[in-house]
Amino acid sequence: MSGAHVLPDLPYSNDALEPYIIAEIMRLHHDKHHKTYVDALNAAENNYARAGTPKERIALQSAIRFNGGGHINHSLFWKNLSSAPDGTHAKGKGGILGDGPLKDAIGRNFGSLEDFIKEFNSTAAAIQGSGWCWLGWNPKTKVLDAITTANQDPLLSHVPIIGIDVWEHAYYLQYFNDRGAYLRKIWNIVNWEEGEARYKDAVSGSKL
Repeated sequence: MSGAHVLPDLPYSNDALEPYIIAEIMRLHHDKHHKTYVDALNAAENNYARAGTPKERIALQSAIRFNGGGHINHSLFWKNLSSAPDGTHAKGKGGILGDGPLKDAIGRNFGSLEDFIKEFNSTAAAIQGSGWCWLGWNPKTKVLDAITTANQDPLLSHVPIIGIDVWEHAYYLQYFNDRGAYLRKIWNIVNWEEGEARYKDAVSGSKL
């Protein structure tokens, strides 16, 4: 049904990712930015349903793509993060990639976890303007890739395993214009258990 999208709750408190992402960033990022994408997507879909001509529908497609992508990407992003073992307010398993199929695949495709993070961060740092960087599974080649999408474009060529928001609103209040520092620190709170589950679903052909 058009216009029925809702803002998902965070799976943790706003301060659960400190010290790596401060609570104020999470509050603004989720409650303001993500909500704006949801509201704008609903409005665009409702307008599309009422549009009477092909020209009117074509004019609305960019808004649906941008805001729909923002909703899809952020809904995945929140699940991609988890409290770190040394978290300020909450303790979790963020940053820990246990033995299993995903760790094995990263080793095969990148050499090691450390080599993967280095390649991923280099790829993400090179994004011009705003966008997302992904660890994605390519269903054609059956390998993992570190790839980017511009603005709020969702990842369509691969199955997203881990996605990192590289828009400044994701880090500026804490890391200012130091994108590299944000990228280095965020691996302390990446939810590899979520990534492992998504990888297993991807290679088994399950719908994600």
